[in-house]
Amino acid sequence: MTGWSKCPAVESVPGKVSGNWVFKGTRLPVYTLFENLAAGATIHDFIEWFGGVDESEVEAVLEHVAQELRAQVTHEHSVR
Repeated sequence: MTGWSKCPAVESVPGKVSGNWVFKGTRLPVYTLFENLAAGATIHDFIEWFGGVDESEVEAVLEHVAQELRAQVTHEHSVR
């Protein structure tokens, strides 16, 4: 769905967490953010629980996903 390479807050390094997308400079997979938010955590909870990630990085990931979803909806409407 999303082109993570366009998000400045994340990276994928072969051999690091099996190449999964992680928050830059950490071993924390991006999907961990969404799992915790889905379970009811707040952004501040997440930052407190997982060191090495700050609010601006979380916001960058969320904004990236929002932009990707907007682009997908726009594309779907233009195809119709």
